Amino acid sequence: MMDDFGLYPREEPFDPLGVMLFKALQVIAFLFFLALLAVSPDAKDGKIDSKAEFMITLDWPDNHPDDLDLFVQDPAGNIAWYRHREAGFLTLDRDDRGGANDFIMVAGKKIASPIREEIVTIRGILAGEYTVNVSHFVATTGEPVTANVKVQKLNPTAQVVFDNKFTLDHTGDEKTAVRFRIDAEGKVVNVDQRPKSLLETFRSSWRNGADLDPRTGVSRNTARVRRD
Repeated sequence: MMDDFGLYPREEPFDPLGVMLFKALQVIAFLFFLALLAVSPDAKDGKIDSKAEFMITLDWPDNHPDDLDLFVQDPAGNIAWYRHREAGFLTLDRDDRGGANDFIMVAGKKIASPIREEIVTIRGILAGEYTVNVSHFVATTGEPVTANVKVQKLNPTAQVVFDNKFTLDHTGDEKTAVRFRIDAEGKVVNVDQRPKSLLETFRSSWRNGADLDPRTGVSRNTARVRRD
């Protein structure tokens, strides 16, 4: 029924306080949204991007007792290896000792890991040539070991740059798996397998008077143990 002014009566009385509270909540929600935008990931000052540009892997047969090591040298001469796991943009992410102390913890129990793999990542672009070598650190079996080295360019999409197998057959055996060159944009412009000894780099430093043991690559004053 209409009232005397021709208006329909309200079903509920008007509550000005409730309306004010509702509007206040809307304002608070809007301000909260603005605050989220202000601290969003778009503000990159001081941000460290840890993505890898290249990944280099060395693997050999599962459960094999021999210890193989991956050495990678960048264009500036930095070398990543088990004694120097971070060098320039190079990082040794996984060091595998073969049958020696290669375990993982599962539910508080130590279980031998069957995987034989070492991984080096390149986390920035430095134009020039990279050298990837493998050393047969300990030949426990006395038999040749077939190893595989793969180099992958990860950005903008994964691309296999190199993938090949080769054989090491005695303690101290060192082989150049691959040498590849990249330009300033990170594009691979050359791949070859010309031999180059990185262990000889350590020996040369030693002969030239540097405080570096050519057998271990550590200081003369450092105890000669392989790893902690």
